[in-house]
Amino acid sequence: MRTRTCMLQLILSAVVVVFLATAAYGQQTEYSENQRLNMESHVGNMTGHATVGQSSYKRFCIGCHGELGDGQGENAQWIDPKPRNFTIAIFRCRSTPTGTLPLDSDLYDTIGRGMLNSNMPHWLPLTSQDRVNLVAYVKHFSPRWLTEKPGTPIVIPPEPPVTADRIRQGRVLFQKLECWKCHGVTGRGNGPSADTLTDDENRPIKPFNFHDEQKFKCGSTDQAMYKDFMTGLDGSPMPSFSDNLKPEEAWSLVFYLRTLQPDNTPEKQIAKQLGLTPIDPLAPVPSTDSGQQAPSSDQGTTPSSQPAQPNGNPSSAPTQPAAPATPPSTTPPPSNNSGNE
Repeated sequence: MRTRTCMLQLILSAVVVVFLATAAYGQQTEYSENQRLNMESHVGNMTGHATVGQSSYKRFCIGCHGELGDGQGENAQWIDPKPRNFTIAIFRCRSTPTGTLPLDSDLYDTIGRGMLNSNMPHWLPLTSQDRVNLVAYVKHFSPRWLTEKPGTPIVIPPEPPVTADRIRQGRVLFQKLECWKCHGVTGRGNGPSADTLTDDENRPIKPFNFHDEQKFKCGSTDQAMYKDFMTGLDGSPMPSFSDNLKPEEAWSLVFYLRTLQPDNTPEKQIAKQLGLTPIDPLAPVPSTDSGQQAPSSDQGTTPSSQPAQPNGNPSSAPTQPAAPATPPSTTPPPSNNSGNE
């Protein structure tokens, strides 16, 4: 009898402990939720409020990103790539260093621009104030915004002129940094590692296809691509190259990527005159010290290294070919076989 009484007391005590713990957790969660609902956002001279942005979120966003902002909305099962999970506050398109929170203006721009090659459209019909309020509500899903500040935005130096030397240097960097392993030698996103990539939640993810797109992942400007190199796309396999690239090298890589796109850009016109072919991953990587290597045999006659003129063509002013500063390269010419077609 005494044993049974003791057992009942123990069970009752356990129930009381669980009840109190649950109540305390509920109160803490409710307090945290209320605290985060006071979240604000600031873009320019506009201030957004989470409580106001809630209605826009429920109307436009909840179907994909879910009621809890965890990317588990009722439409998520049909969407690939999957909607972003706002509770972990990891965002790809940022102007801040890798691992840090984005600026409010980064989220504001993403809402207006949308995400290329995803089901996230641009929400231009929303007013500027609607978008600022929506940013505040998106932030309220993660407690990180209560304890962390956004990172310091990177500095984007002035874009240099497009030259043949810079495009050649970018081609070398594309091979040296092994961009081709994911993006493929022609930029089609079909590199040998493409089918093995996963995002931060271990879901399959495809590399960006430069060959078929006129824009980049986080914008259409050269500055947008430069920023992606230096910040990385957090939550994806695309790392930050801020420790591996000098600013002038990053610009050269941007210019080379422009040659892979379908538009008839100044960069593509220069590459055509150079006779550039896709890189050969098996060939030795040339030096990038000067960015002015002598052209290999597949590059034909080198056009002037002066910057492209406004009409997109290299300067037509007659120039005398300069003697190479270094002995001609002995690197075998790149193969015309892309290897990943």
